[in-house]
Amino acid sequence: MRTVSRWLMLLGLLCGTVAAWADEERAYTDGAVLSVGYIRTKYGMFDEYMKYLAGPYKRLMEEQKKAGTIVDYGVYQAYPRNPNEPDIILTVVYKNWAALDGLRDRVDPMMKRVFGSMDAASKGAVDRDKVREALGSAFLQELKLK
Repeated sequence: MRTVSRWLMLLGLLCGTVAAWADEERAYTDGAVLSVGYIRTKYGMFDEYMKYLAGPYKRLMEEQKKAGTIVDYGVYQAYPRNPNEPDIILTVVYKNWAALDGLRDRVDPMMKRVFGSMDAASKGAVDRDKVREALGSAFLQELKLK
């Protein structure tokens, strides 16, 4: 009986500790969600890829901003130390994780307007592989400190 009492007392203390942790306020709030794409242009093709970014890519991003699908976007130049690192980093900022729900359904009509058709958009993606390599991507979430 003593063992059961000790276990119940320990369980009660543990539950009280967990409840206290749950009541503790976090030192941050969730912020925007950032999609990051790491791109390496092929030798001599940097300017060619930048023309695409300044053309159809920018039109698509601006249309998404206007529609409220994204908050912002950015194009950054990186200085790679080896051939496996990006020389361009693309970012897209979403209000929160929920903004990604149903994203394709909202963006496909915009892609059709910018590229003419989904087939043309797909062909463009294949053609871009001739001037750049997508090294990877990541999603990040901003944590706003209180």
